[in-house]
Amino acid sequence: MREYGRHVQKMIEHVLTIEDPERRQRQAYAVIELMGFLNPHLKNVEDFRHKLWDHLFLIADFKLDVKSPYPIPTRETLKAKPAPLPYPKRHPKFSHLGKNLEVVINKALKEENPEKKLGFANAVAYYMKLAYNNWHKEIVHDDAIQSELSSITNGQLTFTNTPFVKAFRPQQENRDRGGYGKQRGKFQQRGGGNGGGQRRNDGRDNRGGGNFKKKRY
Repeated sequence: MREYGRHVQKMIEHVLTIEDPERRQRQAYAVIELMGFLNPHLKNVEDFRHKLWDHLFLIADFKLDVKSPYPIPTRETLKAKPAPLPYPKRHPKFSHLGKNLEVVINKALKEENPEKKLGFANAVAYYMKLAYNNWHKEIVHDDAIQSELSSITNGQLTFTNTPFVKAFRPQQENRDRGGYGKQRGKFQQRGGGNGGGQRRNDGRDNRGGGNFKKKRY
C-alpha cells in the first residue's frame, strides 16, 4: 500500500520473522501506532483503528499471526465485491407529473380525514401549477388544473385554495440577475456620478461645466 511507504512494508516483513509471540505482538502494536501517525486523516474516519488493523494484515499478505482487537480479515472477506444494487424501475402513470406526485395523490385518496385530504389537494394543485409554469413559461388557469386533477383522481380531489405561482417574465428575470443595474451604472458614469445639477460643497456649480463662484455682498 503506497500510502504507508516501503519502510512500513519492511517493518511488517520484519515482524513476520519474529518467533516470540509476545514480542511479535508488541511490534505489531508499534507498527499500528506508526501507521496512524503517518496517516492522520484516517482519524476522521469512523473506526479508523479497525481500518489500520485490516491494512496491517493486508500488507502482511494475511500471514501475520497476532491477536487483533477486531475480527481478523481474510483475503476473501477483505477483497470481496459488494452485491450490485438493483436499479429502481418506476413507470409513472402520469409522466409529465412524475412518480412522486403520483405517490402523494394515492396517499391523498386513502386519507379519511377531510381536512387533511383537502390539504393534500391544495398541495397537489400548487405543484401542478408550478410545474406547468416552469416548463411552459406561462401561467395556466386554475380551471385547467382542476380539470386535469379531476380526470386523474376521477373527481375525488378538489382544491379550494387558489394556488399562487409567480408569473415568469423575462424582463423580471433580467432585473433579478442585475441587467438593469449595469445600465444604471452606465447612466451614472455618463452623468458624472454626481446627480447632474447638484452643488458642490466648495460653492461651485457644475451644471454648466464652469467655475462659477458665489459673490459675497
